[in-house]
Amino acid sequence: MRMRLSICFCLLFVFNLGLKAQQADYIKENYEKKEYEIEMRDGVRLFTQVYSPKDQSRTYPFLMQRTCYSVRPYGEDQYKERLGPSEKLMREGYIFVYQDVRGRYMSEGTFDNMRPNVPGNKKRKGIDESSDTYDTIEWLLENIEGNNGKVGQWGISYPGFYTAAAIPDAHPALKASSPQAPIGDFYFDDFHHNGALLQSYLVAYPVFGVQKTEKTTKSWYGSQFIRERVADAYDWHLDLGPLSNVTEKYYKDNFFWQQMVEHPNYDEFWQKRGLIQHLGKIDHSVMTVGGFFDAEDLYGPLSIYKKLEKENPDAFNIIVMGPWSHGDWARERGQQTVNHIYFGDSLSTQYQHEVEAEFFNAILKEDRKPKLPEAYIFDTGLNKWNSFDQWPPASESLRLGFGKDGKLLINKEGSENDVFEYVSDPSKPVPYRSVTEGLTFTPRAYMTDDQRHANRRTDVLSFSTDIMEEDLLLSGELMAELDVVLEGIQDADFVVKVIDVFPADHPDFEHNDKNIKMGSYQMLVRAEVMRGRYRNGFDKPEPFVEGTVETVDFKLQDICHTIKKGHKLMIQIHSTWFPYIDRNPQKYIENIFEAEQEDFIKGTIKVLGSSSVKLN
Repeated sequence: MRMRLSICFCLLFVFNLGLKAQQADYIKENYEKKEYEIEMRDGVRLFTQVYSPKDQSRTYPFLMQRTCYSVRPYGEDQYKERLGPSEKLMREGYIFVYQDVRGRYMSEGTFDNMRPNVPGNKKRKGIDESSDTYDTIEWLLENIEGNNGKVGQWGISYPGFYTAAAIPDAHPALKASSPQAPIGDFYFDDFHHNGALLQSYLVAYPVFGVQKTEKTTKSWYGSQFIRERVADAYDWHLDLGPLSNVTEKYYKDNFFWQQMVEHPNYDEFWQKRGLIQHLGKIDHSVMTVGGFFDAEDLYGPLSIYKKLEKENPDAFNIIVMGPWSHGDWARERGQQTVNHIYFGDSLSTQYQHEVEAEFFNAILKEDRKPKLPEAYIFDTGLNKWNSFDQWPPASESLRLGFGKDGKLLINKEGSENDVFEYVSDPSKPVPYRSVTEGLTFTPRAYMTDDQRHANRRTDVLSFSTDIMEEDLLLSGELMAELDVVLEGIQDADFVVKVIDVFPADHPDFEHNDKNIKMGSYQMLVRAEVMRGRYRNGFDKPEPFVEGTVETVDFKLQDICHTIKKGHKLMIQIHSTWFPYIDRNPQKYIENIFEAEQEDFIKGTIKVLGSSSVKLN
């Protein structure tokens, strides 16, 4: 079987190479490429590429992407291997526009991670990502022939943020926006989660924290990467010690890292960079796209969609959430898998043809409302798409309580007299992976990883149902509500996981190595961390009072997953998750970035039976 799969993957690789060559030839035959430096209102020039259809018998809408990751290849005789978000849209015919944002590659200016939005009329002098988009659109309409006066934009990850950031105070010609895996707020996406730092992102800081000194077509930050040859990231990060060593050893001059160090709390610096609060008064169509197993940007798409829906009830605003890792919907590998879990075949192509193309073509070419549901959501347990007329869906609430002997109670409250405890030791943190993993740019595979390694530890609480006698759908917003007592420590993190326990006789998946057995597999479905000091406000850190019952509530983000008949539902709770998140010293330190080795202490954490996880 392994040889057969290897041959299939080799054939798929060869096929993709041929497809890319065909696409490149198609672009050269059908599109003309031009490069411009478009002047913004403050005089800064942004490098922009425009691919226009050679067929001038009709007019075309613009479809634009702004990026900090380079619009390469550079040169009017050098063409991309694909235009737009999909081959289908490339062949439909658009004027495709790509732009290096301020301070990146061939554009002038200074780069700012999530430049603060300047509210108000975009004809004002203040600059932000929305004004740069506005000025670019104005120039394109006046200077590029053959356009139909309509503009769409899309982007994934950081380009998804630039797409979302252009939605407030948008140019009147901007008719359709599709932020995909967008960052909504850097304090809750990517580098932070509920006040905890994602230490696993350490190698990513040079990309975002080093200013270039001149226009360039090549990356200028490569020499600043952490380049040690690392076999085991867990040991490497543990040996690294406290975060103060990161500053000393690697990132003294990295402005993004220094911003993290100087602003550990959700203070004014982060608040004014949050995009979510600026999404009112929107009058054009938006389709937000995300993946339920996106380790980088799950908060962003869910929060952006919900804010747009709340503030703009009359706008055409929809959401698509599939069984994807970060950006997987933009590429097709045949089988859709996330780590060890298989979800179906050709799901990305289906999305590109039936959803994405319908959204842009209907609005930008056919001047009609797209024939799409309000929410197109994939059930990651049953492996099927569902259409909802609202998201979160209108459904009965579900409460998961904690009982004695590790029992997970469905719609039953645990006893407030029950106490479940463990010793949290930051010198021996719970690993976030079941296997050894080296340094990664950003982690991804853990999102569906087997949790049996954690279930066997004494510093992890596990609660499980009996074998399900019928399907149980978990669909909507998840909230953890923990009542806890700390002893010997003044601070702690809380990790809550929702896990699908497979039957002992579950068949193996063909895409896995033969040593990956799916019988009794504990599939991570949803997990989130909360830094306890922020339980009363992310701008109001405060120590716990030892021996006192305190409440720690936090969102686990949304879910659409059916625990099938024959499976079990499990909840795990623990306080370290390494090196995905940084270690909390557990001794209360005003700024954890400045903690020393001796500040890391172990202590007892008690979770009371009055705690629960709630759905909707």
